[in-house]
Amino acid sequence: MKALIILLLLALLGWAAAPWLSSRVPPGWHPFTPLAPGDPPTWVTRYKLSRLADDPASCRAILQRLQQAGMLRYRQVADSDGRCPLRGAVRVERFGTVALSASFLASCPLAVRSAFWVATQAARPLEGGAVLARIDHVGSFACRNIYHRAEGRRSEHASADAWDVTGFRFAGGPAIGVNADWQQSSAAGRWLRRAFRQACPWYGNALGPDYNAAHASHFHFGLRSWGTCR
Repeated sequence: MKALIILLLLALLGWAAAPWLSSRVPPGWHPFTPLAPGDPPTWVTRYKLSRLADDPASCRAILQRLQQAGMLRYRQVADSDGRCPLRGAVRVERFGTVALSASFLASCPLAVRSAFWVATQAARPLEGGAVLARIDHVGSFACRNIYHRAEGRRSEHASADAWDVTGFRFAGGPAIGVNADWQQSSAAGRWLRRAFRQACPWYGNALGPDYNAAHASHFHFGLRSWGTCR
């Protein structure tokens, strides 16, 4: 009984202190507020992102807020059936001021995570001042097993839960390719490696050229796992 009374008192104290805490907790650290454009990649933000896959309504809500904030442009697509059905997917057309080599299909959680990551890259110019203008990629959705194997589990691409980025283009500056510049000690190489590291908190997994030969030419950004960065 004594323990129950203590728990009730703590609960009442937490309830009474909630308004005071809400006004003082920095963005990205409040566990009870919805995900918002501009939230930093704290562990609280990452937890909220991980919950989107099981909460389609919340995912659609933040997707709309990201579009209203100018961080993303997308359009809804019809659900599809078949060997690899898609539910609630969108077609991503651009991320803020950053164009794409082509639009691509993405699950709602992938589109949200990618919008946050691209915003961090758009805000960081290349040495010399050139700003990010376009991301080159080889798509997201492919109805196949992992590594194109005849047997085994489905790839994240089979549910549009991952996209493969091959390079970046800068306004008035150079083009940077994962295959060509990953190992370079140049400004391009440094920017590329930092861009990959900054993607890690936003995705469930981020796999690059150091992971294996199959990823030598691109970054794979997906939803599975929790912060795998290799």
